[in-house]
Amino acid sequence: MRKKRLSRQPKKIDFNVNPENFLNRDISWLHFNRRVLNEASDKRNPLLERLRFLIIFSSNLDEFVMKRIGYIKHLMSSGHSHQSIDGKGPESQLKEIRTHILEDLKTQQTIFDQVKHELSQKKIQLHDMKDLSSTKREELKNYFKTKIFPVLTPLSVDPGHPFPFISNLSYSLGLILKNPQTETILFSRIKIPEVIPALIPVSVNHEDKKYEFVSTLSLVKANLDLLYPGMEILETVPFRVTRNADVDHRDDDAQDLLVLVEEGIKERRLADCVRLEILEGTNKNIVSFLKDSLEIQDDDIYEMKLPIDYGILKSIVDLDLPDLKFPVWTPVIPKVFAEHSNIFELIKKQDLLVHHPYESFSHTVERFISSAADDPNVLTIKMTLYRTGDNSPFIKSLIRAAEKGKQVVCLVELKARFDEQRNIVWAQKLEDAGVHVVYGILGLKTHTKTSLIIRKEADGEILPYAHIGTGNYHSQTSNLYTDLGLLTCHKRITTEVIEVFNYLTGSSLKTDYQDILVAPINMKSTFMSKIQQEIRNKKLGKPARIIAKMNSMEDEVITEALYEASSAGVQITLFVRGFCCLKPQVKGLSENIEVISIIGRFLEHSRIFYFANGEDQFLKGDLYIGSADWMHRNLHNRVELVTPIFDPKLKAKLKRYLDIMLGDDRQSWVLMSSGHYQLKNPKSVDEHGTHFRLMNETIILE
Repeated sequence: MRKKRLSRQPKKIDFNVNPENFLNRDISWLHFNRRVLNEASDKRNPLLERLRFLIIFSSNLDEFVMKRIGYIKHLMSSGHSHQSIDGKGPESQLKEIRTHILEDLKTQQTIFDQVKHELSQKKIQLHDMKDLSSTKREELKNYFKTKIFPVLTPLSVDPGHPFPFISNLSYSLGLILKNPQTETILFSRIKIPEVIPALIPVSVNHEDKKYEFVSTLSLVKANLDLLYPGMEILETVPFRVTRNADVDHRDDDAQDLLVLVEEGIKERRLADCVRLEILEGTNKNIVSFLKDSLEIQDDDIYEMKLPIDYGILKSIVDLDLPDLKFPVWTPVIPKVFAEHSNIFELIKKQDLLVHHPYESFSHTVERFISSAADDPNVLTIKMTLYRTGDNSPFIKSLIRAAEKGKQVVCLVELKARFDEQRNIVWAQKLEDAGVHVVYGILGLKTHTKTSLIIRKEADGEILPYAHIGTGNYHSQTSNLYTDLGLLTCHKRITTEVIEVFNYLTGSSLKTDYQDILVAPINMKSTFMSKIQQEIRNKKLGKPARIIAKMNSMEDEVITEALYEASSAGVQITLFVRGFCCLKPQVKGLSENIEVISIIGRFLEHSRIFYFANGEDQFLKGDLYIGSADWMHRNLHNRVELVTPIFDPKLKAKLKRYLDIMLGDDRQSWVLMSSGHYQLKNPKSVDEHGTHFRLMNETIILE
């Protein structure tokens, strides 16, 4: 039997924590995805964008099932008596998760039916083969013979052929076949390969803006006689399998992290099945056969209407129909960057704060690394890469710098889930070019988004420059994710960034960082100290205020500190896009805490932390940006970096960002103590939320 590597242990919860004071992490995440689904039903969004949100909802749910359901199932099978922070056992959590997912899938189908109807009114139609004219069917049959038939591989199950391996998230057509000569009944499976377009154009008229499609699945189904000549097709059923992705890598005895991660990728491919999505109304015998073959339970089966895989609709979203999409947004090149040819001379004059995707990533952050590669005065480039895209300009710049004889160090995080294979390839290419590639610290993921440039100035001084960001060095996602980045040569920051890279690449045990916050060294203790200071200031009658923005909120120690601050009267606002385990608005516990989630065109990804520190003027308070959420994993199991913002002008820029979010009546959802979310102002006619306002203001200011 194949040996499984399911090594991740549940995080230990402080037994003094009162479960009634916390929300369930997984149910809270599902509420986040429900907010995404709501964007698909919101008719204030353009039609094709609503379809895109349906696809995003499905993609998010796929990742949730792969990560979280597999993890919880492992807890059950391994006999752990672990309870979630809100006091639920694994069985109870799985039951509640399934109920929530079933409700959302029903809503998704209702929304899709409406969107599909509206698309047909715009002359965009998705047909079934049987609905087409005989002429069109013949044309498509010829297309099938030449473009699809040679690629397909039917796999039948009989005494000589075992049940085929079905890869993760692959879209399949299952068949029940009958051999008329022997009366034998057997099961066969056809995988719809990803190399084949998911939708085939039937009729495209750009002038008339008429677009008609059939799914490849429908086309294959209509031509099964070519794949199984002479056989009788008794039943056909589309289905999709999801496998567990919670296959983490043990580091404590690892001799070669690269080999270990490669093994983990292989294990994930063969991991247990945790979900079967199958067409509603499928013959129960087929369902039972698949259930037994995949070794799953009834609760792992989800009956759905077409399309089972909403990802096949992406080619419709990508149609060149600007009237049915958000207006095209081109990130603005900040004026100060456009006016200075030498980015290092610019950074020497002032700290710079860039905000993506409102401000150009390519003309700021990419330029910073590219300029370093080409500048003859640059001696060293050091950089962390957690996720980066295909054809990454950063990789090209690092290779170019190494080829020019500069010292280039790149810390590549091999364990960035779902990006491991890409990162392995990049790491090997960098090493081949002479870059010093480091894979990080055993037991910790390197999640910080930081780069360091060492440059010899005209006067002979050796000066460090740094970029500290909230998001990945990923050119594609920079157009979709809201992120912040500080470009600085402020010595209070850069001297400590040098120490962080020594920690990552060497054996530094430095713990006395004075200004920057580094996880797992001083970040959590500093945040706790800041919260306690706000409590003391409130009791002394001084100004006290906490504002924090992040992707997810889960750490129970910080949560309880915030409860204490709320009870002391400190006003706390948390912008948490995703799941939040803190329970706000509970009298006597958290009535001074407001939790807001901003959902819209862009994915809110930036992390900001503000503490009034006894000052009544915002710009005099303590303000930070960085890579970490207030989650146990970020504060204890990852290398993270959060930097202070010193310059009042940059603080003012961040204040404006926070003020816009606080005043948002269009995209804001408020978390209730029940764990449910409500639109901040459901009756608002304001169509211009945070993202629109920031795009508009960026244009005006530049």
